[in-house]
Amino acid sequence: MTDQPQSRPQGDSLRAPRAVRIVAPGRLHIGFLDLNGSLGRRFGSLGLTLEGPATRVFMQTAAEPSAVGPDSDRARQALSRIARTHGVDERVRIVVEEALPAHSGLGSGTQMALAIGVGASLLDGKGIDSSQVAASLSRGARSSIGLGAFQGGGVLLDGGQPAGERPSQPPPLLSRIAIPAAWRILLIFDTTRAGLSGATESEAMDGLPEFPEALADRLCRLVLMAALPAAASGDAHRFGLAVGEIQRRLGDHFSRFQGGRFTSPDVAEALKLIEAAGVPGVGQSSWGPTGFAIFGEAQAAEVMASDLRARFADRPNLTFDVVSGNNHGATIEDARYGDDGASG
Repeated sequence: MTDQPQSRPQGDSLRAPRAVRIVAPGRLHIGFLDLNGSLGRRFGSLGLTLEGPATRVFMQTAAEPSAVGPDSDRARQALSRIARTHGVDERVRIVVEEALPAHSGLGSGTQMALAIGVGASLLDGKGIDSSQVAASLSRGARSSIGLGAFQGGGVLLDGGQPAGERPSQPPPLLSRIAIPAAWRILLIFDTTRAGLSGATESEAMDGLPEFPEALADRLCRLVLMAALPAAASGDAHRFGLAVGEIQRRLGDHFSRFQGGRFTSPDVAEALKLIEAAGVPGVGQSSWGPTGFAIFGEAQAAEVMASDLRARFADRPNLTFDVVSGNNHGATIEDARYGDDGASG
């Protein structure tokens, strides 16, 4: 252990430290590509990693397990499960310094589980790979976007799961493209709404109408021949055109279970205004309620956010944040022994 904290990429090998701090990024789940499964695989996902908000946890070896801070119950459950499945020492003190908002569409459950599982394994000297942690904690059954965000960030595409089989591992990650540095993502939060999760989400997925093969064909073509090439060439407008169409088509397919194309009517109203201003890349992450809009440069995003804050000043449930994309994934830092877990 050196005098100064050492930041390392998630995949690097570490000797067992006595304390770690992990920052796990939020992500946008832009949508599933094929719920039809006629080619032998289902789901397939497109996503984008965010520099903020994030889940930030401090973990330290201790005489007995404990967890404090926002979403600490979920953190404690993840610690207990990784201890049972991999024999990791459970005697860890967890301080959740920051947590992604739960049931908001940003991947809070996956990022907390991965941060706790990876951190506990490092403290015990095991260094279990994050893909193994995800499988052990039942994260990534349908999508690897959260896992891909943790492992390296970027614009992400996964290949879905074999149709008719119970998944044992997260789907394979097929593509990772760096998010251009100039791009900005405007996030729209609605604190009065929550997206589906857990058993309710599973019931909704089972109750969806039949997914037409022609729709799967269109979505896959939009991703392969429009969204990914646009991301690779830094063209936010063309990327947004593809994302906007994906969102409209999927929003209509899922509308029965979320009350319309978007979960939050207020977010829907804000997205309509952004789209009318000429920004095509608007949508909702996962089940929402968080909305997003993709901009090619920071000033336009900040001006739009300022305008929306003024226009919706009478709705305190809405907040608007402008963030960058994340191309590095989670950060893992050796923390000095005796750190009290406060941010700094």
